[in-house]
Amino acid sequence: MRVATDIGGTFTDLVYVDDGGKMGIAKSHTTPPNFERGVMNVLDESEINLDQLNTFIHGTTVIINALTERKGVKTGLITTKGFRDVLEIARGNRPDLFNVRYEKPTPFVPRHLRQEVEERLTYKGEVIEPLNKERVKEIVDYFKKENVQAVAVSFLHSYSNDTHEKETVELVKELWPEVAVTASHEVTKEWREYERTSTTVLNSYVKPIASSYVDRLENELKEAGTESNKYIMQSNGGTTTFDQSKQTPINMLESGPVAGIYGSAILGKMLGEDNIIAFDIGGTTAKCSLIDKGEVKVSTDYSIERTDRTAGYPVKVPVVDIVEIGNGGGSIAWIDDGGSLRVGPKSAGALPGPVAYGRGGEEPTTTDANLVVGRLSPANFDNDVDMEKVKQAITEKIAKPFSTTVEEAALGIIRIANSNMLNALKLISVRKGYDPREFTLVAFGGGGSMHAPALAKELGVNKVIVPVGASVFSAWGMLMTDLRHDYIQTYIRRVEGIDFSELNKQLEVQETQAVAQYKDEGVEEEDVILTRFADLRYLGQEHTVKVPVPAGEITEESMKQVIEKFHETHEQLYTFKLEGAPTEIVNLHLTAFGTVQKPELAKLPATEGTAEDALKEVRSVLYEEDGWVDTKVYDRTKLGAEVTIEGPAIVEEQSNSTVLYPGQQLTVDSYGNLIIEVGV
Repeated sequence: MRVATDIGGTFTDLVYVDDGGKMGIAKSHTTPPNFERGVMNVLDESEINLDQLNTFIHGTTVIINALTERKGVKTGLITTKGFRDVLEIARGNRPDLFNVRYEKPTPFVPRHLRQEVEERLTYKGEVIEPLNKERVKEIVDYFKKENVQAVAVSFLHSYSNDTHEKETVELVKELWPEVAVTASHEVTKEWREYERTSTTVLNSYVKPIASSYVDRLENELKEAGTESNKYIMQSNGGTTTFDQSKQTPINMLESGPVAGIYGSAILGKMLGEDNIIAFDIGGTTAKCSLIDKGEVKVSTDYSIERTDRTAGYPVKVPVVDIVEIGNGGGSIAWIDDGGSLRVGPKSAGALPGPVAYGRGGEEPTTTDANLVVGRLSPANFDNDVDMEKVKQAITEKIAKPFSTTVEEAALGIIRIANSNMLNALKLISVRKGYDPREFTLVAFGGGGSMHAPALAKELGVNKVIVPVGASVFSAWGMLMTDLRHDYIQTYIRRVEGIDFSELNKQLEVQETQAVAQYKDEGVEEEDVILTRFADLRYLGQEHTVKVPVPAGEITEESMKQVIEKFHETHEQLYTFKLEGAPTEIVNLHLTAFGTVQKPELAKLPATEGTAEDALKEVRSVLYEEDGWVDTKVYDRTKLGAEVTIEGPAIVEEQSNSTVLYPGQQLTVDSYGNLIIEVGV
């Protein structure tokens, strides 16, 4: 049996698949700050036999929470003499250009804990000035007096030569074995001094937190009696071992959300859909990502806390390209100073949660609004819902200020939430040169299927897929992932006149490193799949475009194919190409997958039943354009394969509601997925 658990802002999800392809799900409330308790609770609720557990995969929000809530440890930085202020200087391209009161983000390491040491390399990695080890010893003594708990080491041009960083780390560990240390070359070998230093500091900042959490979880699992293989989901869409996750926890930044994106790509392949927009609505946020021709897009240009007003903090590690906004089931509806209705980004979270949860929540949320308009049923909550209290919250906070009915106020909340989500969907599609009409929307998370049919209609998407276990689909995605490591090396060379023997040697070094690392993790060489990319740009440009590089020895002919693909991709992203213009390689990127056995999904048994066999009730539901409509409500668990339903309708399960609009049609496929023809 393979089991995956995913910690969300409101719920902790579990999915298991046994050898026969049978799938089961469970949900339990997230338990901050002791998140591992929620994992054990959901294992208990699933009632699975832990003795049968072969593989355990985990996605967690512990790292992103520690960063956003500033709950990491006191961190010191050792850097090249003259560069202690690189974190303070950051980048000059501030996002809020005309704001004269703009303030740069405050560094995670204050200036007095950013210490310099004499050492210097050229950009080629040649040593100009050797490392001053005596100075390193002085810094260690100073950090001890300051009660520093983690140390980051980031030297100029160490992406090209990591000798000085290694010497420093060895010395720090020798003098101070108990401190957590991170060197920049351990997390990235990609250039850009500020971004690389920021990433190293953030990794050090959360390293003790990650180690403590992973150790606690591992101990809880052992005490529960399981000795299964244990993996952690990474931001790049693959998994890694528990031990490796403690060394570079920054790779767990978007651990949970990206699993659903990867799962969408896998589901798309199963159903013959290569172009996918993955759309995940949870309790706190809505997340979306675009999958073009089956390829999940991964980038190292990621930042935490970046908005249109703040630059955030760069993280130079591979992260699935994902847009995330503060709109989910628990997002609070409020009225701003200008008298406009807003939804999110503040969320009621797991505690106290929406008013409907009966845990002390008093602010109206998207979930409460969906209850009032009939799209959610109080019977599907695991508590007795006080509908009068729900209506009162919306009336007092929203309806009265606008002099409207509680139902119209609730519909207004849903419309604003949908508008926010639509903007996010446009960011990853229309704004990047993609036509949404050529894509299929995969909707998951607790609220995905409730909002997706309306959003697909607005966006022009023709088909929506609501997968089996949609509310825990991110956890399902983890079950379908392989181990993954990324090796990125800055390698700046003009393509014209490039030394192919040197290029092939560098590619071979990366591949040898990947195979060796997997061997240490117990993965045989024949189970390792290597995929190569290069970051290319026109000469004189600042930023790059990632293109695939064919396997085997690179020759003049294969390089021509790479350049052609670069021109094509550049035109798609930026609307122009410069054929014949000189180009250069900036980074070589190797992605290494350690393949693991994945579960085969069981198909639904053949049935001669109809949709009417699954009819639960007829309920009055408020639609945006049609007003109150008597709507048939179906039990998803009783719907057989090939059953068709005409909208308006609602398909319910314990943790999901799929809202079908008038004119839309739903069909159940052989696996139990709901396929909605939007009728744009």
